[in-house]
Amino acid sequence: MTTQRISQAQAYKAAPDQMKAMVALEESFATSGLDPELVELLKLRISQTNGCAFCLHMHASDLRKLGVADMKLHLLAGWHESRYFTDRERAALGWAEALTLVSRTHAPDADYAALAAHFSEEEQVRLSFVIGAINLWNRLAIGFRFAHPAAHA
Repeated sequence: MTTQRISQAQAYKAAPDQMKAMVALEESFATSGLDPELVELLKLRISQTNGCAFCLHMHASDLRKLGVADMKLHLLAGWHESRYFTDRERAALGWAEALTLVSRTHAPDADYAALAAHFSEEEQVRLSFVIGAINLWNRLAIGFRFAHPAAHA
C-alpha cells in the first residue's frame, strides 16, 4: 500500500480551474449520446491497464450500479477471449487500449478500422475524449496516490 501524496480535495484546491474543466468534460459524457455502460467499461479497462486502484474502485462500483453482471467485470481484463463482449464493445476496447498505450501501438490501422466499422465519426471522437480523460484521471490518481474507500462496495 502506498501513502497518499495529495488528496483529491487538495487537488481541487490547488488547481480549481483545471479540475472544474475536467469535471465539466466528464459531465459532458452523460449527454454525448454514448452508452453509459460502454463509457464505464472503457474507464474500467483503461484503469486496469494503468493500474489505478482509485479509478478501478470507482468504475467497478459505477458499473455495478448500472446493473452490469459481476462476471462481465471479472472478464474485462480478458475481453479479447471472452464471449461477454459485443463486437461494438470489442472495437471500443481495442481503440481504448491502442490510445492508452499509444507510445507502443501508434494507434494501428486495424484498431481504427474496427472502431470505424461500429461507430460514427462523431462517436469516434467522443470515445477518444473519454479515453483521454480517464487516462488523465489515472495519472492524477496514481501520481498523487488518491485513496479509494477502504470498505467493499
